[in-house]
Amino acid sequence: MCGIAGLYSPTAAPNPELVDAMRGAIVHRGPDEGSTDAFGRCVLGHQRLKVIDLDTGYQPVSNEAGDVVAVFNGEAYNFRALRDELGGHEIRGTGDTPVLPHLYEESGSRFVERLHGMFALALWDASRERLVLARDRLGKKPLLWMRLPDGTLAFASELKALLRLPGLPRDVDLAAVDAFLALQYVPADATALRGVRKVPPGHILVVEGESERLERYWTPAPAEASSSEDEWLERVRSSVGEAVRKRLVADVPLGALLSGGIDSSIVVALMAQASARPVRTFTVGFADARYDERRYARAVADRYGTVHHELAIEEDVASTLPRLAAAYDEPLGDEAALPTFLIAEQARRHVTVALAGDGGDEAFAGYERYIAHGLAQRVPGPAARVGAAALWRVPAARREPRSPLFRAARFLDVAGSTPRERYGRLMEVFPLELRRKLWSDASRPRAVQLEPPRPDIAGLQLLDLRTYLPGDLLLKADIASMAHSLELRSPLLDHEVVELGLALPDRLKARGREGKVALRRAFAAELPPEVAERGKTGFGVPLGRWFREDLRELTRDVLSTDRGWFRRDTVIGLLDEHESGRRDHGHRLWCLLMLELWVREHVEAPTLVTA
Repeated sequence: MCGIAGLYSPTAAPNPELVDAMRGAIVHRGPDEGSTDAFGRCVLGHQRLKVIDLDTGYQPVSNEAGDVVAVFNGEAYNFRALRDELGGHEIRGTGDTPVLPHLYEESGSRFVERLHGMFALALWDASRERLVLARDRLGKKPLLWMRLPDGTLAFASELKALLRLPGLPRDVDLAAVDAFLALQYVPADATALRGVRKVPPGHILVVEGESERLERYWTPAPAEASSSEDEWLERVRSSVGEAVRKRLVADVPLGALLSGGIDSSIVVALMAQASARPVRTFTVGFADARYDERRYARAVADRYGTVHHELAIEEDVASTLPRLAAAYDEPLGDEAALPTFLIAEQARRHVTVALAGDGGDEAFAGYERYIAHGLAQRVPGPAARVGAAALWRVPAARREPRSPLFRAARFLDVAGSTPRERYGRLMEVFPLELRRKLWSDASRPRAVQLEPPRPDIAGLQLLDLRTYLPGDLLLKADIASMAHSLELRSPLLDHEVVELGLALPDRLKARGREGKVALRRAFAAELPPEVAERGKTGFGVPLGRWFREDLRELTRDVLSTDRGWFRRDTVIGLLDEHESGRRDHGHRLWCLLMLELWVREHVEAPTLVTA
């Protein structure tokens, strides 16, 4: 696992010292080794975390002639099969990265179709003066790029590397900020800085001279259908088991993040069955029992005899916020970033690689919104609106987002919406009406329009795979883990597992109030009963209490900054309502807090190098 950065100029050789500075901003992604290499009009930088091929894994790697070179961040789990297929080539080392230039020679820029794994890469073809940037199918590894004012193209694994460049504009895109307020992340290929883009998941960016060509190389294609339920369940067992086994290849210590949910529990069970030594597992929890899942993780750890580590998040949350803000160089309002960041730090003290259960909800339809979307179509709109209005008048429904009353009121709200609006109502943090009240007249951008899903479970899965998964969950996981030089692997996001999950019949996705039906049934025998029978809970954080107690003064102080974007009376009204207990705005306040900390830490931070 690594970090990459580089510059390409169509007119002159870039300054390698600038790439040195870019690498300096992402040393945490690869603290073991670093390099900057100039190839005429292209300069490639690399920071390496040693995981496989510890002695001969230097990057960049090249073909025999030396005119095709590449840097790589990630893992290609099929690298041994690829090396066998490329038997006519001279491939140095024993790892995955050296196969890239030779695959390109064989297949051109579409060579990434043959890679099975997670990655972001840059390849320079000197003979054609062509730069190829590519990102894995689902977006597990980040890759950002932009054109500088002088026409130079810059790319990097993280924004903080690009921010080392003296010519990079730092204009905040307020339309992207509006999207962030709606969704808690900046969607699609945008970032919150105007001009900085992401290479989308499953895409290749081909750069030649002053032109760029973006090509999609993967679209999720559901697997072939099976004839019986038993056959489906056997395919799920086989596919997930194989995905876990592929991800156990490492020349360094390996463990697992264990949340207590069924996804990570299944991953740990399969790891234990495939490993000769006890698996190391890592769990995070809270003193508040409503948000604490350690007892479920303990049940799995006990069953499989893991070497189990627990981390209890203490009350001094404010002391962690500066470190969190420094790590997240893109606005992210997902409060689960904090426990993920802390448990990754704990795990890295013992292992270099950890497997996680990310992706089970998207691949196997585990979200409550999938069930709610279907059930809502059966509730008459007028009745739903009357019921929602009545429930919202109950103080407990307004104050406690995890309460049954709150969830019932929100469900009826959704049921009273049109099918086109329904997904947005389920996903929005700041609804459109509240965003209109929040923005000042002078700053209000055009409101983001959420993409409506197809009105079936597969449609919801596909939309989440394109939006929420890469924009929120995978960004959160990558930044939190790599901030501590921890490689995170997600077997349930193997693209073949995802395509199998998409193909399942609806009866094996959701039934009644139960999601992930096929995954639960396929692995029920491997899980303790209390884990197998659990419903979907999510990674909750006690934001409501934090903003009334632990974070109250800090939040008031930080949100007192007036940038002219937001109405002061609306922000103060949110704080007052929350602190008084009249409404729970914890999630919204967290988004505003993280947005302001992002601006201070990254947009306003000085450039550390000169041209």
